[in-house]
Amino acid sequence: MTWTLHLLGVGNAGAAPVLGAASAVIERDGAPLLMIDCGQEALSAFLATYGRLPEALFITHVHMDHVAGLERLFYSAYFDPALRGRVRLYVPAPVVPHLQRRLADYPGVLAEGGANFWDAFQLVPVSESFWHAGWRFDVFPVRHHRPDTAFGLRLRGSVVWTGDTRPIPEVLAAVADDGEVIAHDCGLHGNPSHSGLDDLEREYPRELMARCVLYHYASDADGEAMRARGQRVARAGERLALQAPTAERVTAPPA
Repeated sequence: MTWTLHLLGVGNAGAAPVLGAASAVIERDGAPLLMIDCGQEALSAFLATYGRLPEALFITHVHMDHVAGLERLFYSAYFDPALRGRVRLYVPAPVVPHLQRRLADYPGVLAEGGANFWDAFQLVPVSESFWHAGWRFDVFPVRHHRPDTAFGLRLRGSVVWTGDTRPIPEVLAAVADDGEVIAHDCGLHGNPSHSGLDDLEREYPRELMARCVLYHYASDADGEAMRARGQRVARAGERLALQAPTAERVTAPPA
């Protein structure tokens, strides 16, 4: 069994048309297992890669470059009898009200009426962890604007995805302690909502930085500048080889 992290996009909101909206897919044996975030560009990249809609997604937070594709996904899934109500949407419980207000509250999701936004999905609110495809995934808070509005994802022993965040050394010490590849928000220059390279180099030990793959940057030029400083910087479309998870696993559904 092989595991990979497919980077659908690596840009920040301004760079999404060129670098793709920051999003990834955890793949098992080359097949999509779980999509992380769903900006407009990310959904287009998923469809171009796999030729079908995602069937399971984790949402880190509700900025539109991370969730705008959910509106398109609603229409596609709702009008597909095989998918309606079956697209799993794992959302941290504190984020659910924000997602409701941002997308689902819009009046008249269909002009004809008779449909709710959530009819297309199987919403699964999550707290510290959730089960998907027999594997336990861990969820952790990050530092992006207000507390309890943005979260990261871990598949123990395999990958950590920070989502949008400032540096979180104390968090990663706990959730990236098993050799995971760490996909980390980082631009050449930081700001109050996002990490900059100086921030990470200052706050993270060398061993941790060696496992970081940086994404969510502003331009190709910024990406090259970070590479010139010895950092591994993700490219849109790149696939990262992952170790097999050590996460808790079930091999058969409960009776």
